[in-house]
Amino acid sequence: MVAGKDVCLRRLSKGNRALEVRFNRFLGNGKVTAERIIESWSESTVAATRGRHVLAIQDTSEIHFNTTAQRRRRLGEIGRGNHHGVLLHPLLAVDADSGSCLGLLSGEVWTREGRRTVSHDSRDLPDKESQRWITTALAAKPLLAGAARVTLLGDRESDIFALYASAAEQDFHVVARSMHDRKLADTTGLYGAIDAMAPVQRRTVQLPARAQRPARQVDLELRFGAIELARPQSKFLRHLPESLPLAIVDVREINAGPDVEPLHWRLITSHKVASADDGWRIVEWYKQRWIIEQFFRVLKTQGFRLEDSQIGIAERLLKLVAVAAKAAVITIQLLQARNGGPQGISTAFNSNEIATLTALNQQLEARTKRLKNPHPPDTLAWAAWIIGRLGGWDGYPSSKPPGPITFKTGLEHFHAVAQGWSLRDVCMP
Repeated sequence: MVAGKDVCLRRLSKGNRALEVRFNRFLGNGKVTAERIIESWSESTVAATRGRHVLAIQDTSEIHFNTTAQRRRRLGEIGRGNHHGVLLHPLLAVDADSGSCLGLLSGEVWTREGRRTVSHDSRDLPDKESQRWITTALAAKPLLAGAARVTLLGDRESDIFALYASAAEQDFHVVARSMHDRKLADTTGLYGAIDAMAPVQRRTVQLPARAQRPARQVDLELRFGAIELARPQSKFLRHLPESLPLAIVDVREINAGPDVEPLHWRLITSHKVASADDGWRIVEWYKQRWIIEQFFRVLKTQGFRLEDSQIGIAERLLKLVAVAAKAAVITIQLLQARNGGPQGISTAFNSNEIATLTALNQQLEARTKRLKNPHPPDTLAWAAWIIGRLGGWDGYPSSKPPGPITFKTGLEHFHAVAQGWSLRDVCMP
């Protein structure tokens, strides 16, 4: 999938019907489960997280597969019930200091089974889909035992009191964007308390371009303070503490144009925020959340085109999504590594592939004395330089760095060479 930048089994098989059948049999094998594939996500990630401050970023994406009334493929409803598909909730490990994507750790992939008749407020947390924010974090905890520090990070959907309580109990930190105007322990409202805080500092920040937003420069105003968050009045939460000591970091855009929606983040965190520098640091960490959005785009519209799959059974689609998620992360890692960085090569390549890269590097460097791989050979950046060259990039620092299509072409070439390299010592009778 990484080499072909695709998840369509027919296109991956390149017209080889037997290979396509083998792919389908793999996904249809009862011993191959989505849960086990998800367990394998972390095999190269755990080592990469050791000694680092890890941002454990979570989010949920709806993956829409085209269906008809006659061909639902056993897929449940997504969105507002007007589409059918699969939901993916991964936890992505990112280095808090460098922003490097370290890999996937845990997650869930599922399809809904019918509509719920009991209202959301009348169900206990384990009976709600929002429970995934807690179970995914708990699944990642033993995998992050070697990390120096862990901060759970999520968007407004992760604004869950039980998640804050669980993070405190499990010795995690948390940063979540506020969704609700919650009650504080003194019965006042959270948003009113924020607005009463005096702004402490302003900064001008360059916002990069996004899919539906051009790049622009924004003036931001910072507020922060300690809060005591009250437990919601729900019979299902009475086992949790009556209140939790947390901090709020509020950053809002000032002087926005009339045609622009002003940026406004209210960030609830368990980190102590005692100064403006602490507040801006929380903002910088939250900005790293865009990496998981980029991951979803590579998985769907701007990369593997996962939603084009015509596999006819939901159980196989769940497995396909789990496999494709790993492939999408490797692509993200190569894109990040093209400009250099400390990330280790073993996060994306095994020992045989590293040996192949070493041989290719010698060949590519030998073509001209002016071109040398500038990166240490144990880093992913070193591998990205080689893959980019194989894809047609000229390798000069003054040239535009390789993009997804160049890496796709380079990986196709590389995997063909690596397969041959693995047979180098085979003696044919």
